[in-house]
Amino acid sequence: MRVQQQPAFVLHARPYRETSMLLECLTPEFGRIGVVARGVRREKARLQRSQLEPFQRLSLDLMLKGELAALQGAESVGPGVRLEGQAGLAGLYVNELVVRLTVRQDPMPDLFEAYATLLARLGSSESQAWTLRRFERDLLDVCGYALQLEFEGESGEPIAPGLHYRYHAELGATPCRADVPHALRGSDLLALGSDQAPDTVGLSALRSMMRDVIRFHLGGAELRAWRVLGAAVRR
Repeated sequence: MRVQQQPAFVLHARPYRETSMLLECLTPEFGRIGVVARGVRREKARLQRSQLEPFQRLSLDLMLKGELAALQGAESVGPGVRLEGQAGLAGLYVNELVVRLTVRQDPMPDLFEAYATLLARLGSSESQAWTLRRFERDLLDVCGYALQLEFEGESGEPIAPGLHYRYHAELGATPCRADVPHALRGSDLLALGSDQAPDTVGLSALRSMMRDVIRFHLGGAELRAWRVLGAAVRR
């Protein structure tokens, strides 16, 4: 099937055979899709590797057959997004997260728009931590792992802003003491649910919660980007 002018972002690229590359791209119509870019590693290739950089919105012409598509053309759409330093590391983390949590050729137009919004926010002065928490929340939602941020998991009672909770990926929020490891304030859960940025303490607690939830949905596996981000913070 021929696909023309499909909006896309490159999430990951690796060498494929002698002169080609295998790309993981995010598209609105096909979700995550594997794309073979033939010959782009040749010195005089018609399509250069630099045209397939992460974070750049592209328009792709593809020949889709089976699980993989063959790249036939690519054009940049609009000005490129430059993510440097911590923002660049955050963007690479999100790319790895999307690749690990999604399956190929599952249409996700809402995820595509959420990803475009994320890149704009990472390239601005907005809080990087809050930007990541919002995207993680939305990604889990579109993947069918939506967080329950309004009611307790067991009792169904409304989450109380003044209480503390432990969030379990398979159950939801359960009340706990404030000194329990990974405890969150109810106000932090409600803030994430209502898209209202919590304070620094709340953002730190939500970061730990999100890692636990994501790790659960990855079958206990870790993300490489977590180690890279941790090392960057320590430096």
